[in-house]
Amino acid sequence: MGAVLRVFEIVAGATVVVAMLVDVFQSVILPRATDRRWRVSAYVTRITWQLWRVRAPNIADEGRREDFLGTYAPLALTLYLAMWVAGLILGYGAIFYGLREYLKPVPSFGESLYFAGSSLLTIGYGDFVPVGGPARWLAIFAGASGFGVVAVGTAFLFQIFASFQQREIFVVTLGSRGGAPASGVTLLETYARFEMARDVDQVFEEGQRWAAMVMESHLAYPILAYFRSSHDAESWVGTIGALLDASTLYLTLVDGLPKGHAAMMNHTGRHMVHDLAHYFTLGTEPGSAGIDATEFENARVRLLEAGLPVRSTEDAWERFAEIRQTYAAPLNAMASWWRIPPAQWVGDRSLIHVPFKVKTPLDGDGVSAGTASPPAASGADAPR
Repeated sequence: MGAVLRVFEIVAGATVVVAMLVDVFQSVILPRATDRRWRVSAYVTRITWQLWRVRAPNIADEGRREDFLGTYAPLALTLYLAMWVAGLILGYGAIFYGLREYLKPVPSFGESLYFAGSSLLTIGYGDFVPVGGPARWLAIFAGASGFGVVAVGTAFLFQIFASFQQREIFVVTLGSRGGAPASGVTLLETYARFEMARDVDQVFEEGQRWAAMVMESHLAYPILAYFRSSHDAESWVGTIGALLDASTLYLTLVDGLPKGHAAMMNHTGRHMVHDLAHYFTLGTEPGSAGIDATEFENARVRLLEAGLPVRSTEDAWERFAEIRQTYAAPLNAMASWWRIPPAQWVGDRSLIHVPFKVKTPLDGDGVSAGTASPPAASGADAPR
């Protein structure tokens, strides 16, 4: 019976060690999306974020609420590192306890955990000594894996923050052109009023590269999706929503200008939204356009007054709704899941109780206002 119990201890400990090392490999080293069923950190993130996001609406002050949501991702990174180290100590401790006859003096389970921790962290006080082959090789492997986890964990932190900063540069610069929160209508309106309508192609080209970068980095390192912008009313979800809406308006409503970059931006943006919504199991089924014809007509009037050559609502609305319904549902599900600040046509617009205003460069320190009607649908509140 004792021999069977020791085999169980060794197998159980090895399972924990393998689970932690696989999680580290898939989370940090493997530069692509992986199956989340075998990642412990994915389950930890999903459970803890669900609790975190449910608590957020109970915080009345908007600034404090954003601060609360903004602390989640850095805290989760710290939790990952602690979980990996603690998991390895527990796993190696169970194995050492199963091999306790190869250690002198013979340790208790608690002392086996202590020896596993000192081996993993390469401290080695010498109060417990492996005297047999299996325990000696295991101590060496524990030290090597501990050093490796700390090294790749440190590199992981640098990679995450570098990717975050790269993402946020475009979010902030688009805010100066499309408002904060970003709006596709405001983006086109700004360029038209400054007589730069033809230069909007450059924004679509930059946006296409940015969307591809965000898609790749957020699939490879999913924790990035939980990092919030450090600037009020801005978010990466709102930014891709503004780019998609701007390109869709440009393709269906604006007349007489080249459409190539807008079409490529729209395709890349929808690819990004669908891939991320699918990976985070938020749902990718097409739904409604998310706005009604009245909101579309308000946008058309704003662009016409800004000086853009636009088509009539009758000619453009049906095609606009057809394109927008391919991305509106997953985009709003992403906005709901990550609790982004509500934007003109993205997110939970029921939170907007006054005419929607965005800060733009059009009026200096003033605002350019566009009225936001109550949304037709705000997306799923939680993933399926």
